[in-house]
Amino acid sequence: MINNAMTTEMIEIPIAALNQYAYCPHRCWRMFCAGEFVENEYTIEGTSLHDRVHTVGDGHRGEIWQVRAIWLRSDQYGLVGKSDLIESSQGEFYPVEYKRGRRGEFENDALQVCAQALCLEEMTNSTIDTGYLYYAHSHQRQTVELTPVLRERTIATIVAVRELFESGVMPPAVYTSRCKGCSLYDRCLPLATKRLQTYREA
Repeated sequence: MINNAMTTEMIEIPIAALNQYAYCPHRCWRMFCAGEFVENEYTIEGTSLHDRVHTVGDGHRGEIWQVRAIWLRSDQYGLVGKSDLIESSQGEFYPVEYKRGRRGEFENDALQVCAQALCLEEMTNSTIDTGYLYYAHSHQRQTVELTPVLRERTIATIVAVRELFESGVMPPAVYTSRCKGCSLYDRCLPLATKRLQTYREA
């Protein structure tokens, strides 16, 4: 089990950094440690989506209360980030994270929702069992069950990102299928690195 206790003097971790780290530690380092970011068609689409969503306000959809673009924070885990949408129904809260595309193939989006829920639980002194991912291309919500396993992985990712921020050490660029479409591909050139390593070992 992971020790949930965190020290009082902690580097604040942007919730979005958990998503990037779970997707690719090297990309996370470039974005949040080196301050590098390059736009491509996918990032522009994602930014446009969040610009539309991040209009501060609240209202009701039937019996569901909705509030958009509020800041979430957890002192326990040292997290901070802006929500896309928080909903409340019958006294229960749950986060809704907006994403481009049709459906997430990896766990990084679910980790981001879970991190939002950890913040929301601390802010509302409640327990949250479910969150949602809304994918713009399919106009579908994907339920994220906030299981003990997902919580453990989320907390482990928080610890890993904090260690990355504190050390500043660049993780290696590892070529995987996730590199396709990455806006920072030309910066790290993971395939070239892999081929060079293979050549050296030959």
